[in-house]
Amino acid sequence: MSFDALVSTSICYGAGAPQAGWTLALPITLPLVVVALLYTAGATRLVRRSTRSRSLRLRQALLFAAGWAILAAALVSPLHALGERVFTAHMIEHELLMAVAAPLLVASCPATAMMWALPIKLRLAFGAAGHAKVLRTVWAAISRPVTATFLHGVAIWAWHVPVLFEAALAQGVLHYAQHASFFGSGLLFWWVLLPRSGREQACGSAVMHLFFTSLHSGLLGVLLLVSPRLWYPENGTGAELWSLSPLEDQQLAGLVMWVPAGLIYGSAALLMAALWIRSSGRKEAPHALHAA
Repeated sequence: MSFDALVSTSICYGAGAPQAGWTLALPITLPLVVVALLYTAGATRLVRRSTRSRSLRLRQALLFAAGWAILAAALVSPLHALGERVFTAHMIEHELLMAVAAPLLVASCPATAMMWALPIKLRLAFGAAGHAKVLRTVWAAISRPVTATFLHGVAIWAWHVPVLFEAALAQGVLHYAQHASFFGSGLLFWWVLLPRSGREQACGSAVMHLFFTSLHSGLLGVLLLVSPRLWYPENGTGAELWSLSPLEDQQLAGLVMWVPAGLIYGSAALLMAALWIRSSGRKEAPHALHAA
């Protein structure tokens, strides 16, 4: 079986209704199942080893479950199959990957739990690999806010170039590379910018990068909305399923990228600003008391 045939495997309910299919391709379902099993096993082991911070573990587990469920819905549910024919559905799928599933999974801090699911020899091996000079140098470079924001922006804009977008629709390998780059750059972006203990002052930088991402992704959405011509004719062949013309389908997709996705990035920026102001106020208070 060819790779394209493997990745396009789906189960359809109702003859002649490919838009109703569930995508059960191994390159999607296998990683999803493995990640879920690793996290569940590791989180269970952590809870059994210590009764402390159970409320934190529960909160992280709920965030992971929500992020994983949204990721699975975007890649496996009929939304994915529908996105092959309706551009708006395709756009919703992309935004779920980048702006919903990615931040939820990052906020759940899954790495610790997943490491604890592994045998101790593997944990030690991964720990040693993580301290390798080359990997640390590369990670230090790509985990800077400017770099993460740039890579996320490049992924968004590059894959919306008509030639690349339609090539991804036609070839399974490129389509999954597209989704992987959206999701992977989204994970990196949110990991770098979301607040963590001891990094409250970094919220100021995060505000700028989140607003910038909201602006440039919103600009792309506006361009799709106001364009008088179709950018991706092959992705609008099923627009009538939603009672839309292909151009109206493109306009609705642009609106999805501009407003709901922009609100997520913008709301995150406002939250970061509030955390930044609060942490700055806490640090200044002792100095003010001392001066008095």
